[in-house]
Amino acid sequence: MSDLRWFRSLYVRIAVGFVALLAALLLAQALLFLWLSGRLGDSPQGQTPQQLADFVARELSDALTLQPDLDLVAHVRTEFSGIRRPFVVLMHDGRRVTNRPAALPGGFPGPRRPIRGRRGTGGGANAAPIVVNGVQVGLVAVPPSPPTWVAVQRFGPTLALAGLGLLVTGVVAAAFLIFGPTHKRLRSLEQAARALGEGRTDVRASETGGDEVAELARAFNRMADDLHARAEALAASDRARRQLLADVSHELMTPLTAIRGYVQTLAIPDMPIDADTRRRYLEIADKETYKLEAIIGDLLDLARLEGGSEKVGRERVLVPDLFQRVVDRHLPELRSRKIAVEVDVDAATPALVGTAARLEQAIQNLAANAIRHMPDGGTLTLFAEGEGGRVRIVVRDTGPGIAAEHLPRIFDRFYKADAARAGTIIPSGSGLGLSIVQAIVRQHGGEITAANAPGGGAAFAILLPAAETGSSFHA
Repeated sequence: MSDLRWFRSLYVRIAVGFVALLAALLLAQALLFLWLSGRLGDSPQGQTPQQLADFVARELSDALTLQPDLDLVAHVRTEFSGIRRPFVVLMHDGRRVTNRPAALPGGFPGPRRPIRGRRGTGGGANAAPIVVNGVQVGLVAVPPSPPTWVAVQRFGPTLALAGLGLLVTGVVAAAFLIFGPTHKRLRSLEQAARALGEGRTDVRASETGGDEVAELARAFNRMADDLHARAEALAASDRARRQLLADVSHELMTPLTAIRGYVQTLAIPDMPIDADTRRRYLEIADKETYKLEAIIGDLLDLARLEGGSEKVGRERVLVPDLFQRVVDRHLPELRSRKIAVEVDVDAATPALVGTAARLEQAIQNLAANAIRHMPDGGTLTLFAEGEGGRVRIVVRDTGPGIAAEHLPRIFDRFYKADAARAGTIIPSGSGLGLSIVQAIVRQHGGEITAANAPGGGAAFAILLPAAETGSSFHA
């Protein structure tokens, strides 16, 4: 299930970060513009344009009274250079002086536009008269407010630099706060993908966070887990294949070596061999040939069962009939070795479903294995009962049992039963009988286990689907 939350989404964070950055940039620009505009309109000598006009007019009136030939241009630029708000001094003799020539709007009152001497009237400006010895000789006019183009011309470069600085700062902050962690996790994912491509299936990407990158990392890790499991299964299969080849080679080599040895001996022309010895050699070679044939037959049988090429039938198989055929098959050996047989089938035991010949083969193999490792005069027990919609079959003997350390490997291919049963003197078979039994049981959707019976001997228990419940196996 996805752990992605909308508020953790990378796209949401980018969108919110972009909007927040834009809002912060606009707010900072607006505050900076208001501050600069306030500085443009403020005057240290007066709070309003009219107060500034009165102040400058008084100062000039006093200066011209004391010094009639005063250099008005130099005086204005020297005395009033600290005043940011522009004003213009218009003298009746035609002189026009301003503290900031570039800050005055076009068409502002000048020599060709007569200005009345009344206070506060100056072509729309705030004005004050310059009076020397009781006579008005000029006028000081202050624009009512700084024009927009003046503010832009004066503070445009400052605002542009401030905006650029804020933009760079915002981009850097977004890179570190939004894209930095994401880039780091993407690089980690990239490195994990490269390592996976190089064959390292144990690498995993960081799944921290709840955004799309974390989802991608989780999907990558699931894929890596699957690849790792497949690689492990493939390696195990390869090891099993190599072991099977080694076991098969070993098992086939033993009878082949015996056959070749006796045949080569018989083929020596100068070796005196009497008729009895020759017959004994031929009998040994013949037995080894049958043994070789049995191994090859078991291998082919096991390959068909485990390869899935053989379809499972849907025959109804009665357990008492199955047990009876098993007993009849081994009856000569049971009688010759005085081995008793106990058959116990519960009356409520349901029928089995599957291939009758294969089910009989499984029970036959278990019975043959029990008889082989049981001393003369022992007891073979065949037991069956219903158990929760399945049939439980137990084949038990009174032999020496199975060593505890060998129980986990009892169903391995070429596992020699006599190696696990101390004291047995009966030679083992091909080592594939129990593997075939397990393959048949699994093919029919059942389970098989091996254990030592409480009273001694080995006990093999099989659980198979009952016919009444339908088959739960896959053909």
